[in-house]
Amino acid sequence: DLSLSDCVSPSVSSSSVSSPVELLIMQALCWVHDDLSKVDISSYVLKVCGQEEALQNKHSLGSHEYVQNCRKWEAEIKLQLLSQTTMRRDLARTVRPKPSTNQPVIGQALFVEYGEVRKHTRGLNTMTCPLQSTQYKTVERLVQKVKSLCCALGEVETQAITEAVKRVKWSVNLPRTRSPEMGFKLQNHMLILSIYLLSSYEKYYLMCALTHNGRNLFKPIHLYITQWASLHRPYARSFHAFLPPRINFPMAVALLPLESMLTLSLFGVLNQNASSSPDSNKQRKGPELLGKVSLPLFDFRRVLARGTKLLCLWTSSQTASATTGGRRKNLAERVILQVDFPSPMVDVLYVGPQEIPCPDPDTLEDLDPDLRRQVEELCSRASTFGLMRADRQLLWDQRHHCRVYTDSLPKVLASAPSWDRGSLAEIHSLLHHWPSLQPVCALELLDSKFADTEVRSMAVRWIETSSDDELADYLPQLVQALKFECHLENALVMFLLSRAHGNINIAHFLYWLLRDAVQDPAFGRRYDQVLGALLCLCGAGLRAELDKQTRLVTLLGALAEKVRQTGGSARQAVLQEGLERVQSFFQGTTCRLPLSPSLEAKELHIKVRPILNVFGSLRPHLKCVWESLAPSIKCVGEDLRQDMLALQMIRIMDRIWLQEGLDLRIVNFKCISTGKDKGMVELVPSSDTLRKIQAEYGVTGSFKDKPLAEWLRKYNPAEDEYEKASENFIYSCAGCCVATYVLGICDRHNDNIMLRSTGHMFHIDFGKFLGHAQMFGSFKRDRAPFVLTSDMAYVINGGERPTSRFQLFVDLCSQAYNLIRKHSGLFLNLLSLMTLSGLPELTGSQDLKYVYDSLQPQTTDAEATIFFTRLIESSLGSVATKFNFFIHNLAQLRFSGLPSNDEPILSFSPRTYTLKQEGRINDASIFSFQKRYNPDKHYTYVVKLRRDGQSEAQFLFRTFDEFQELHNKLCILFPLWKLPGFPNKMVLGRTHIKEVAAKRKIELNSYVHNLMRSSTDVTQCDLIYTFFHPIARDDKTEGFETPPLSPTSSRVEGEVKLSVSYRNNTLFIMVMHIRDLVSEDGTDPNPYVKTYLLPDPNKTSKRKTKISRKTRNPTFNEMLVYSGYSKETLGLRELQLSVLSAESLRENCYLGSVTLKLKDFDLSKETVKWYKLTAVPYF
Repeated sequence: DLSLSDCVSPSVSSSSVSSPVELLIMQALCWVHDDLSKVDISSYVLKVCGQEEALQNKHSLGSHEYVQNCRKWEAEIKLQLLSQTTMRRDLARTVRPKPSTNQPVIGQALFVEYGEVRKHTRGLNTMTCPLQSTQYKTVERLVQKVKSLCCALGEVETQAITEAVKRVKWSVNLPRTRSPEMGFKLQNHMLILSIYLLSSYEKYYLMCALTHNGRNLFKPIHLYITQWASLHRPYARSFHAFLPPRINFPMAVALLPLESMLTLSLFGVLNQNASSSPDSNKQRKGPELLGKVSLPLFDFRRVLARGTKLLCLWTSSQTASATTGGRRKNLAERVILQVDFPSPMVDVLYVGPQEIPCPDPDTLEDLDPDLRRQVEELCSRASTFGLMRADRQLLWDQRHHCRVYTDSLPKVLASAPSWDRGSLAEIHSLLHHWPSLQPVCALELLDSKFADTEVRSMAVRWIETSSDDELADYLPQLVQALKFECHLENALVMFLLSRAHGNINIAHFLYWLLRDAVQDPAFGRRYDQVLGALLCLCGAGLRAELDKQTRLVTLLGALAEKVRQTGGSARQAVLQEGLERVQSFFQGTTCRLPLSPSLEAKELHIKVRPILNVFGSLRPHLKCVWESLAPSIKCVGEDLRQDMLALQMIRIMDRIWLQEGLDLRIVNFKCISTGKDKGMVELVPSSDTLRKIQAEYGVTGSFKDKPLAEWLRKYNPAEDEYEKASENFIYSCAGCCVATYVLGICDRHNDNIMLRSTGHMFHIDFGKFLGHAQMFGSFKRDRAPFVLTSDMAYVINGGERPTSRFQLFVDLCSQAYNLIRKHSGLFLNLLSLMTLSGLPELTGSQDLKYVYDSLQPQTTDAEATIFFTRLIESSLGSVATKFNFFIHNLAQLRFSGLPSNDEPILSFSPRTYTLKQEGRINDASIFSFQKRYNPDKHYTYVVKLRRDGQSEAQFLFRTFDEFQELHNKLCILFPLWKLPGFPNKMVLGRTHIKEVAAKRKIELNSYVHNLMRSSTDVTQCDLIYTFFHPIARDDKTEGFETPPLSPTSSRVEGEVKLSVSYRNNTLFIMVMHIRDLVSEDGTDPNPYVKTYLLPDPNKTSKRKTKISRKTRNPTFNEMLVYSGYSKETLGLRELQLSVLSAESLRENCYLGSVTLKLKDFDLSKETVKWYKLTAVPYF
C-alpha cells in the first residue's frame, strides 16, 4: 500500500513494485481529474515524504532505494504527488550562473604580488637619469616583492632568482650606459633540499628512470650529490646540491611512448653517528626513500617537455614524521627538484603509429579443438591472477580468436609482450575492432597496468553507457582511477564532470570523494584541481549547499574533538557549550547531510556515546539526531574509508543477489568519510548489538543458546511475527556469512554484529578486512572462517535440534556464494582500483589474492557448495568465537546494570509496567507446572495472581530461567535489601524431567511467597509488576504440542536431495540433504549415506559419506565420484542409495533407500531433486 498525499488529504493505492512510476501517477491523478486526456502526466512527480527526493517517472517503483527499504522493514511507502512547477530548484544551475567569488586566496595573492613585481621592473627600465636614492628604493621594493613571492611558493628560492637579484642590485651601482646582461643560464641540474633533512642523513643520491605502463624503459641512472652550497636567507633557508651537468637517456625521442614518465626518487643514507636520529639504535645501513616525483615527458597537447621545471617531491607520512621531528610541514613541501629540459626552437610533437588492418573474424582459420578449449578456458577466467607466461603468450598469439569472448579484452591486452611503438599499432587496431564491453568489464581497463591514453579513452566511452545509478555504485573506484591518468585533462575527468553536471547525487558524492582524496600526498594537487572544476560548473546553489555542509562537518568535528580531549565530569559541559554553537548554525536555515543530498537537517540533538574497544580505550562518538530524519553518528578518531569500501562491496553483492531473484534481506546503511579520521554513519533503528542482547543473561550469555531467540520473541510475541523474524534472520545471516568470508572481514565480536527487532542481522565496524586479523599476542583472534554461533543456529533451527530450516540456510549460503563467484572479476577489478587509495589493508596483489582465493573462481558450483558447507561446519564448531564474545562481555562489565529508562528491563517483556498501571497484587503463588514443546521439551510454571478490584484469579506462565532473571535484577536494583534465597539451578542428571519440575515448583512457590512479603520498596517496584504483567503466551495455549512419536521398526520416512551430473567420463553424485528421518526407537539417528552402481557383484562401486551425529535432518554436501564410465555404460546401471544410522554398540540401523535408473537422467545437464526414501532391500 502506498500512502499518497497532495496538499489536502492522504489517499491509499495498491500497486506492484514492478509497476512504472508513471502508472502510479496516473492512478493518483484519477482521483482529482475526470479526464486525463487533458492532463500532462509528465509534469507531475512523486516525492518521498520527509525527504528532498523524487522518484524517476520512467523507472519502476521497486528500483528506488526508498521503496526497497520500506519493503524490507515492512513500512508504509509514503509519497506525495507534486507538480514539477512546485518542486524546489534551489540546487539547480541557473541559465547564467553568477560568477564564483570563492577564488583561492593564495592564487589572488600571487597574482597581486606578481603584478607588483612587473610594475617595479617596468619602473626601473623607464627611469631616465634618476636619483641614486630613488633607484635604491625601487630596487629594495622589487626585492621585497620577490621575497614575498618566494615565501608564498613554499619558501623556495632557485639559483636563477638569486643571480637575478644580484644583477639588479649590481646594476644600481653601475653607470646607466653599462647595462648588465639580462637573464641567466644554469649549467647544472640542481636539487634544492630543506635544512631539516641534514641532521638525519649524511649521504644523498637521486635515481632517474624513464617508465611506461609501470615498467622501466631502460636501467635507472643513479646520480650522487657531490657538492653542497649552504644558503641562509630570512625568507628562504635551503641547501643547494649540484648534480652532474647533463643526463643522457639512451633512447631516441621518436621511440618514446606518449605516456612516458620521468620518475625521480631521492634516497638518503642514515647518519650512524647522529644521536638525534629516531632510528639510530637500529643501525640501518641501507638507503631510505625520502621522496619521489613523476613528470610526463609529453603534455596533454602531445608536446615534449621543455624549459625549466620545479617539481615537489612527495613521500609517505611515516617518512615525513621520522625526518622532521614532529614539525607541521610534511616532507613533500620541503624537497624541491629543479629540472632543465632542452629548449629547441620548435615544439617536438608526438605522432602515434599508423594502425594496421585487423583481420575479419570470418576469415580466420578454425583452431584445433584442444587449442580452442584451452583458449576458451583462459578467456573465461575471472582475472589475470594465476596466468603463467605461456598462458599470456597463448592469449596474445590467438588474440583475434579471442574476440568472440568479449570480456577477455583486458586479459588479452595485459598479455601484450610490449607496449613500444611497434606494438601499439597492433594494440590500437585490436582495441578499435573489439566488440563493445559492458561498463563493469571496462572498469579493468582503467587500472594502473593500462597507461595507454587510447585504451583508457575507449574504456571511458564504454563506461559512458552506464546509468547514473550504476555509476554511483562505482564512483569511488573512478575517482581513484584518476591517479593513473597521465594528464589532468583526460576522458575520465571530462566524463565525471559531465555526469556531475547532469545529476545532483553524482555531484554531491563526487564532491565528498574528491575532498577526501585531496589529502593524498602524491595526487592531492590533481584532486584539488578537479574539485575546483566541479565547484565551478555545479552552479551557485549547489556550491553554496556544499559549502554549508563543509562548515557543518567542520563544526561537528571540532566539537567532537574537543569532547574527546576533555575528560571526566567536564565533558558534558563542553558538549553543551558546543551544542549551542551547532544550534546557532541552524537558526533560520537548513542543511543537507553529506550522507545523502535528500536528507535535509533542521534542529539537532547530540549525545555522547562512549564506545569501549577491546583494549579499554574510550572513543566518544557524537550521536546526532535531526528532526524528521533517520539518526546518524559522527565519528572521530576512525578512518571510515575502509568502512565505505566494505559497505560498497556488500551493497553490490546485494544488488547481484536481487538481480538473480535472491533476497537475503541485507541491511544497507550509509557511510561517508568527510576528512581525515572522521565521517558520518547512518544508524539502523530498532537494533542492538549481540553483546547487549547476550548481556541480559549475564557475563556468560555468549555461551548460551537461547538469548537471540528469546530477544526476537520479546519483540515479536505473535507466532506469525516470530516466524517472519526468524525467516529474516535465516536469510540475512546467510548473506552476512558469505559477504564477511569473501571480503575477509576480521575482528568480529558481539559488539560489531547487530540484530534488528525484525530479525535482520548485519555487521558494523570494518576496521579489519581482507584477512588482516586482529592479533592477541601471536595468535589470531578470528579463528573461524566467519561468525556462526550456536545461538544463531538455535534461531535458524527453531530449537536445539537440527531441522530442515538449517538445510535452507546452507542452500542459501551456497547459492549466494556461487552467484558472487560468477562476478569474481568485478570485485577483483573494484578492489584493484583501490590499491593506491592509502588504505592500510589494501596495498597490493597479496590482498587481492586473498579475495581471489576466497572466491575460488576456477572451481565448479558443486565443488564450491561442498567447500562452503565445510566452512559452515568449521564456523559452527568454533569455540574461539564464543570465547571472543565472552572477552568482550567482560570488557563491558563496567557498564553493566539495569537498562536505562527507555529500554525494557526484562528480556521477555517489551515494555515496563508499574503498580499504577496494573493494580496492586494481593497474592501470588505457583499453582502448577506444565510440559511444553516449543520447539524443545521444557517445563513452565503456572503463576496464580490476585489483584485489587479483580474477583477472579489471573494465571500466567513463566519459566525457571525467567524467575532467575527476575531475582538477578532485583539483586542489582536492591543491593542492600535482604531478598529471599533463590533455588539452585544446578541439577544432577537431566533437567527437563517431571521430578525436577515438581521439586522446583515447591521451591519457587516458597520464593514467591517470601518475595511478596518483603519491603514495599521491593514488592511495589516496576520490575515486579513488569514480571507479573500478562504477555502473549499467557492468553493462549502456546507450546501444547504433542511430543514426537516414536516410529515402529517397519516405518521408513524421509527424503534425500541429490545433484546428479556427468562430465569428462565421470559421474558426480552430490548428496546434499536428508530431511524427516525416523529411527526404530524414536531417538535422533547418526545418519550416513552409502551408494552402489548396480549390478556390482564385487562391491567395487561402494561409496560412503561421513557420519552426521544426532540429527533427523542432516546436511552432507559431499561429492561421490564414479570415474571412467561412458554414457552408454551408465545407461545400463542403477544407482542405489541407502541411508543408515551408525551405532556403536549394535548393528547399523537401516533408515531407507532409493534406487534410480540412470537411463532416465539427461546426463548432459545437472539434475537437482528430492527423492523419497522407501523400504526397498538394499545391497
